[in-house]
Amino acid sequence: MAERATGHLIEIADTHALFDPHITRVKGCMHYGEEAQDPEFFEKSALGFPSGEALPKCWTDPFYRRKG
Repeated sequence: MAERATGHLIEIADTHALFDPHITRVKGCMHYGEEAQDPEFFEKSALGFPSGEALPKCWTDPFYRRKG
């Protein structure tokens, strides 16, 4: 994943939390500089794919099927 504001890459520690739309924060390590950074929590709303695409609605919105 990537932090949308900075473009820094983030290695997600718990992919289940990333896919679960009821969880709004995920634990991961930001990758920049020469050393791996300490794990921290990131809001899913601030993440996207390195290509610039947003996360799928089914990962972020628990009611995505109810919206028309």
